[in-house]
Amino acid sequence: MTSNLGPDGMPAASDHAEGRFATLTFERDVAAPLSVLWTAWTTPAARAVWAAPTPSVVVEFLEADTRVGGREVSLCKADGQPDIRCECGWLELRPARRSVNYELVSSEGVTQSAALVTADFSGTQERSRLAVTVQLSSLAGNMEAGYRQGFDAGLDNLAGVARRTMVLQRVIRAPRSIVWNTWMNPETLPQWWGPEGFSCQTKRIDLRTGGEWLFDMIGPDGTVYPNHHRYIEVMPDERIGYTLLWGESGPKHADAWVSMEDQDGATKVTLGMVFSTEAEFQQAKGFGAIELGLQTLGKLERFVTSR
Repeated sequence: MTSNLGPDGMPAASDHAEGRFATLTFERDVAAPLSVLWTAWTTPAARAVWAAPTPSVVVEFLEADTRVGGREVSLCKADGQPDIRCECGWLELRPARRSVNYELVSSEGVTQSAALVTADFSGTQERSRLAVTVQLSSLAGNMEAGYRQGFDAGLDNLAGVARRTMVLQRVIRAPRSIVWNTWMNPETLPQWWGPEGFSCQTKRIDLRTGGEWLFDMIGPDGTVYPNHHRYIEVMPDERIGYTLLWGESGPKHADAWVSMEDQDGATKVTLGMVFSTEAEFQQAKGFGAIELGLQTLGKLERFVTSR
């Protein structure tokens, strides 16, 4: 999370004092399940949605490996300002309980700050709580005020994103390579995608980073639902990041991702979506999107295990 930010969302002016240390604490109560808050905190696709402190700032992820020993590298960009580079290294990940990471922030090749970030999670399936402690070392001036402003903005964004995030999971009784190849295969993906009774008619399909899948989903009553998936990231056998649009180049519906993990010879599949607005999330939830999404993962399992 890029944190030394002024009102324009970019680095705040410093007084060039050296060796400033501070311990900052932040707390948020979030109207979302604990499992969803954890997912929004750790998943690269979700982090890309909430990490920018202001709408005028764009966060571009260069690397994202969310596991102990992995790191995340991002650039924080705003017109007329130098890019800010943020490197996050994951030191501890205890799902839905605690994460610990280091964070290095630099600009134009100069390291601005180093920090140790500890996040503690608690909650239920209804509400959750996040407590973050930042042990900050300012290396190129007094960064405390900017860091506090940046984290406050980012955590407010995170709370909003968690309230409009849907997470679906299923353990599929097949090796991960088979599940991945069934999903990322232009011949097989349209055969199982969609809830029970739905079919797909593909117009264009290119399953790679920068590619797309343009298709119509046909409901049991013949209703046509235009869909357009744009693939932002494809990391073989691990995860897919994509944008959902209403029809060809239509309005964005959600930012989505798929991750796959080995689990005792089976594959744990997570399908996540950050809806564009909380109203869209509530509308989707109201018409049964969770149940329909789980049906889709069920069709995937049947397709994989029947071959």
